[in-house]
Formats: sequence, C-alpha cells, structure tokens
Amino acid sequence: MKYILVATTIFAGDFFLKKHIEEQRDFKEETKLFSGKVTVRKCHNRGMALNYLEKCPKLVKNISGIIFLMIGILWYLCFKKKKNLGIMLAFSLIVGGGASNFFDRVTKGYVIDYVSFQTPWKKLNHVVFNISDLCIFLGSLLLVLFGRD
Repeated sequence: MKYILVATTIFAGDFFLKKHIEEQRDFKEETKLFSGKVTVRKCHNRGMALNYLEKCPKLVKNISGIIFLMIGILWYLCFKKKKNLGIMLAFSLIVGGGASNFFDRVTKGYVIDYVSFQTPWKKLNHVVFNISDLCIFLGSLLLVLFGRD
C-alpha cells in the first residue's frame, strides 16, 4: 500500500505543479532560485526526452503508453513476489512519474516541464525537467542499484 501512496503522491504533486505553471506562467517568464542554481520556467515538450520525435506526437504517445504499461506490469509482478524495498520504491517512482507525463500526453498532447539547473555543463543547463522526470530518473537509478537479485 505504501508504494501505491508514493506513486500517487508523485502524480498528484506534479499534476498540481504543472497546473500552476500552465495557468500562472508565461513562456518568457523565468524565476531564479537558490542563487541562480535553479530556474523555473514554462515549457511544452511535444516529444520524448529532449524533444526527440517532437514532430511525431502520435508515435510519442504510443511509445510512452507501451512503456508505461510494461513498467506498470513489472511493478504489479514485484508486488506479487514481494521484491525488496529498493526495487519497489524504484518502480513506484517510475510509475508515479510515468503516469503524470503520460496523462499530460493524452490530455494535452505535450508534457509540461518547468525546472532547469545551473551546472558546469552548458548543454545540460538548457534542459527543462519536471518532478516526474526527476522521479523517473531516480527510480531508474535505484533499479540499477537494487536490481541485482
């Protein structure tokens, strides 16, 4: 039950952040936080990561749906086998983040991204994320770390 709560919290939290950004921000507006280390801005991503395949929105939605379904099935199977905490948390993060981004693709045709980070790598500074993206990344990292059994 706690893993479902994790996924639901990620979905709901990012849903309300995206709603706020979508309704309250203009595309040109930027807010710098933490001495300029974090930038909040509104972006629409019609493609996959880094706008890959942005000119093929139906394909992106279908690929996203298939991946989300496969991850959801794996998450369910892990529940049945009572996998370790790390794997369950990893899948919960990925499912919560994936559900939020997939919901955007289905209902809006794009994913709302809103945060970027100032890093030593200039190319990475222009990449805009959302909380769901970060949860998917963290969940994937946890799968690599704990998925050895």
